[in-house]
Amino acid sequence: MNASLPRATTLLALTWLVLLAGCAGAPERPDGNIRRALFTLGERAAGHVMAAPLLPRPASDQVLLLASPEVDAGLGIGDERFQESLVRALLAVGDGPQVLDWGGGLTQGGDNQWRLESRLTADGPRLALSDRELLPYRLTLTLSRPGEESTRWEESLQGALDATAL
Repeated sequence: MNASLPRATTLLALTWLVLLAGCAGAPERPDGNIRRALFTLGERAAGHVMAAPLLPRPASDQVLLLASPEVDAGLGIGDERFQESLVRALLAVGDGPQVLDWGGGLTQGGDNQWRLESRLTADGPRLALSDRELLPYRLTLTLSRPGEESTRWEESLQGALDATAL
């Protein structure tokens, strides 16, 4: 029995080492190339879209057709980077909607389809702090039906992005 005790202790120690190594190597976010500030903005936007009162529940039955975003060049964020962040955040919603790229060719859609447009603009001059620079922004999100010009829901989010975190 004494011979099996060191073996069990060694096995337990190895198990703990493997678990600790796995936790230490786990990434904080799904893609290390997306900076935290932009990813957080995408999460915030997704939360507001999912809370839109006109979207029927459950959200998993909905299809969001994402139009190409409009991003102010003065912010230093490419359209593709912002869209990737928004798509990742929408797909991360538990029991969330299907998310598709919308090319603009769809003139009619089903009752479960919504066109999501986003516009990210600078909302004032850069704010210089002692250790960083902040970029005030306004993000406008709109939902409408494919083929319709009228907006059915719109929300604007304001904040500031840390320029060094982009």
